[in-house]
Amino acid sequence: MQISKKAHSSLNLAKNDLLETPDKKPTTHHVNKSNKQDESAIKQPMEVDVLTYNHPPNPSKLIPVSNIFGAYKRVKNVITRTPTQKSMKLSEYFGANVYIKREDLQIVRSYKLRGAYNKIISIPESERHRTVFCSSAGNHAQGVAYVCNLLKINCIIYMPTNTPSIKFNAVKTWGKQYVQIELVGDTFDESFRASKERCNTENGIYVHAFDDEKIIEGQGTIAVEILEDIPESKIDFLFFPVGGGGCGAGISSYFKQVNPDTILIGVEPEGSPSMYEAIKQQQVVELDTINTFVDGAAIKKSGAKPFEILNSVLKDIILIPEGHVCTTMMKLFNEEGILVEPAGALAISALDRFKDEIRGKTVVCLISGSNNDLGRMTDIRMLSEIQQGLQYYMFVNFFQKPGALKQFIIQCLGPTDEITNLEYTRKNNREKGPALVGVKVKKPQDFEAIKNKMEELKITLRILQPNQEIFKMLL
Repeated sequence: MQISKKAHSSLNLAKNDLLETPDKKPTTHHVNKSNKQDESAIKQPMEVDVLTYNHPPNPSKLIPVSNIFGAYKRVKNVITRTPTQKSMKLSEYFGANVYIKREDLQIVRSYKLRGAYNKIISIPESERHRTVFCSSAGNHAQGVAYVCNLLKINCIIYMPTNTPSIKFNAVKTWGKQYVQIELVGDTFDESFRASKERCNTENGIYVHAFDDEKIIEGQGTIAVEILEDIPESKIDFLFFPVGGGGCGAGISSYFKQVNPDTILIGVEPEGSPSMYEAIKQQQVVELDTINTFVDGAAIKKSGAKPFEILNSVLKDIILIPEGHVCTTMMKLFNEEGILVEPAGALAISALDRFKDEIRGKTVVCLISGSNNDLGRMTDIRMLSEIQQGLQYYMFVNFFQKPGALKQFIIQCLGPTDEITNLEYTRKNNREKGPALVGVKVKKPQDFEAIKNKMEELKITLRILQPNQEIFKMLL
């Protein structure tokens, strides 16, 4: 699929932009990328950016195994030990042994409870009268709320104003009288700045979502369970989602010291590549804009400590288009009966890109969470169909004469083509006028036929892409 990179044009790496150090030589793989967006192009198979390093890990950057196992002993009686299940459908499709770690079945429906409990339980009894502060797009907030209610500690949680209602309501449910919620900003990063400032003003205790060693230790307990669940088999590949990087940092630290031959792959949404950019530039960077659709991994600035760890141990970090994430979500629900949030589908979404490498191997994918608002399913289906080349939204410049719309419908559309959206107002004082038209086709090639017929009738069009600002009007 042709995806415009206007917000992150730096992802198209030129040779003279590559960073080379004595022990690190990054290479970037592109699939049919172009700096210029071809808006009329027929959708092609998934295209991704992959940043690859070939370098030895730096043990001094990793969280010690003893720390992670100590965290496991602290959290195991509070969390749910989630299963590491073999997926028969994924295994058959990829010709591999594909396991999925089901953190969607965690108490708060994400892994975030692990880190939150490990951090907050470490607060001395004498300090627990102070208010706990945090910021979160939803899952970390639920973990903190659950733990604060459990330990009877007051907390104030800042969340972005666009947080899905299921996550907002769950925070209130888990925290009960111990939680106060403040909705601030459009992104996690804006909420973070506001919450940190208030925490400093009121002498609170801050519980960061990912840039904290206690949080990273807690998330690393996932690795302990995975390696206990699959002891008889060598794990060749481990795929996990990356937002701020805390979960990946904890898991990677444990694996690189206990099972060092496992290849570690971090997966980010294409619209918020904060860790990808940090590793590419060899320093933590803050993105100017991000796509917040994959809300659980939409971070403008990755954590400093997670960056140190992941920069040391990752073999690849891959960017997945949001539409492909939606396709994975639909397949997981329809074929496996698993309902996940967008971030929860990231790891499995990356398997298509690595299908040749993983054939015959043992693979583990982390499903990070399932806090998905069912009200978003229409948008998820739409983005999935756009990614697959089955649905298009376009501005069409119709001649302003009687019968123009009828001519388009009769002469341009095939018997199986469907109009899903039409906004058109005829203006008699103009020669031509635009209309917003949504078209759904049975197969991508059908849209080529529609375009050809429109060209014959001299009807011009401009296809809208999901990363364009105007597209937000459709979501």
